[in-house]
Amino acid sequence: MKPVPFDYVRAGSREEALAALAEGGEDAKAIAGGQSLVPALAMRLVRPTLLVDLNHAGLDGVDANGTLRLGATVRQAALADDDRVHPLVRAALPYVGHGVTRNRGTVGGSIAHADGAAELPLCLVALGGTVVADGPGGRREIPADDFFVTHFLTTLAPGELVVETVWPRAGGEASAFEEFALRHGDFAQSMACCVLTRDDDGAVVEARVAVGAVTDRPTRLAEVEALLVGSRGVEAAADAGALAARLVDPPGTLHASDAYLRSLTGTLVHRAVEAAS
Repeated sequence: MKPVPFDYVRAGSREEALAALAEGGEDAKAIAGGQSLVPALAMRLVRPTLLVDLNHAGLDGVDANGTLRLGATVRQAALADDDRVHPLVRAALPYVGHGVTRNRGTVGGSIAHADGAAELPLCLVALGGTVVADGPGGRREIPADDFFVTHFLTTLAPGELVVETVWPRAGGEASAFEEFALRHGDFAQSMACCVLTRDDDGAVVEARVAVGAVTDRPTRLAEVEALLVGSRGVEAAADAGALAARLVDPPGTLHASDAYLRSLTGTLVHRAVEAAS
């Protein structure tokens, strides 16, 4: 199939992009890497009357002063060898599609697309990051926990654009990412990540455990996190996995039953906690 006819604007600045999106209204779409939007256009799952190209809008900046602030059009592949990027993100990157898609795919595009089976949104939630949006109401910062609503739906207001994401830099915490897919580069059947902070005696004082693909958005498991606090991590890994399996309620798919996906999620959480310990 081919996309429906549409107009095209190459924005030369953030202001031009926002103005074009405002003029286009609900039928306008922003495009940068196009790794998710272009296939949707080709299948006519989306039918915009206007595409606004962000590649020349000055949204590719990187600021590592304190936190790591990534412009929306920073390419995913650029993060792989950057030691300013949190180890959790670098561990997850090889699972983000394939090398050729990471070369074009953007960080902001993955976040804005809000696929419940995407790795970067899961990492942003697990690390307690922030999404920066700009639009008719001005600039605002949205905690990742509050940004994702369900599959492909966020709290972005009409006319708003993701212009930046803010990622914590690595501190003394340990982290791990686990994913299972039918083939490397396929959509995840389930994925999990764990971030543990310990005191001087090795006891966990803060735990962040999040799962994706088996939920409609990146989801932290507060009960699993509470279980891990006060433990040594690895000693509670099996219990954490078992609890995670009980907490998720994924629908079955063509490839796996709901019971299998629950068990798989428990195994991945178990492994992530062990690896982060």
